Amino acid sequence: MNGATTSGELRAHNRVRLLRAVHDGGATRTRAQLTRDLGLARGTASVLVAGLAEDALLHEEPAPEHARGRPTQVARPHPEGPLALAVDVREDAWELAACELGGDAHVLEVRPHDGTPRGALGPLGEALAEQTRRHGHRVVGVGVALAGPVRLGGLVDVAHLGWRSVDVPRLLGLPAPVPGGAPIVGNDTAFAALAEARRGLLRGVRVGLHLHVDFDLGGVLVVDGRPLDGANGTGAEFGHMPLGGGDRPCACGATGCWGMDVGANALLRQAGLAYGGGQGREQAARVLEAGGPPLAAAAKALGRGVAALVNAHDPEVVTLSGLGVDVLAAGREALLEAYGPGLMAIRRDRPPRVEPSALGWRGALLGAMESVFDAFLTPEGLERWRLSRA
Repeated sequence: MNGATTSGELRAHNRVRLLRAVHDGGATRTRAQLTRDLGLARGTASVLVAGLAEDALLHEEPAPEHARGRPTQVARPHPEGPLALAVDVREDAWELAACELGGDAHVLEVRPHDGTPRGALGPLGEALAEQTRRHGHRVVGVGVALAGPVRLGGLVDVAHLGWRSVDVPRLLGLPAPVPGGAPIVGNDTAFAALAEARRGLLRGVRVGLHLHVDFDLGGVLVVDGRPLDGANGTGAEFGHMPLGGGDRPCACGATGCWGMDVGANALLRQAGLAYGGGQGREQAARVLEAGGPPLAAAAKALGRGVAALVNAHDPEVVTLSGLGVDVLAAGREALLEAYGPGLMAIRRDRPPRVEPSALGWRGALLGAMESVFDAFLTPEGLERWRLSRA
């Protein structure tokens, strides 16, 4: 039940359903397909599409291929329609993109930073303010992915950079009122998992496990398309469980964290190179390419930890993003040699497959986008859009 009690509420509900279908389907479905998939009458669908076009939310264009006769129309995002500003803040750089309904992301800027909160977030805030001025009412929200646990209200900790309770919205310093409300700040792994559930291998999967590897490792359980983020929003932290068998102290305050043995920092340490401080991504890539003991150690640690999480959570599939894709490709044999024996006997006949993400490094950025459109694609969000255009 949708809770609509009046014709106006039902129309608002159906407008959201139709826009959601366009967005989730990558803006590739025809009006006829949307009508069928949503169970709408043809006349109702025509009225809804016309209204959404009038509000600069959709426009229709001929399908690339169609049979003889009247061209088939595809519902596409309007050229002057809503934009989500999405950011992936990594330990050494950030990437900013403008995203349309349907999921197209256009990268606007990539900029390195010095690893400090002000050095990273101050220039980012200026870039976001400039894009907001440039696009005006089209900007319906800002989503920011960060490489650390994010508590409610946008406080982030990035342990190996020394960030403690950093107030991200404050340091961004965006002018008030921010379009769509305050920036949506989230953990990069949780956002990558959200994107994988919407546009990747976890789409339609009831229980999945997603792991994002960069300088260290994050992981989260995905149930019915939603990452489980915990009571305080800090649930995507499987990398800080003692799954690798080590006993080294971690910058997070725990001992023996799994992420100490997987990722760029682990590869650099195994190769006898300097590591930490969000530096050395290119050197780690060269270590990975060279193979040998550093790759084998990281792959085995990853395999053992995945087995433990599979035993605990019984997922249908495990997906890896970021550097995890490269570790799996280069060290698959070592990873599977550790993964298989780590599984309970009842899971060995049909072990969950371990797959590279369909989105690679773009998952966190696209997840930040999805968080903005999740907030926008509501009756209230569409009404704010209508009023902003007026």
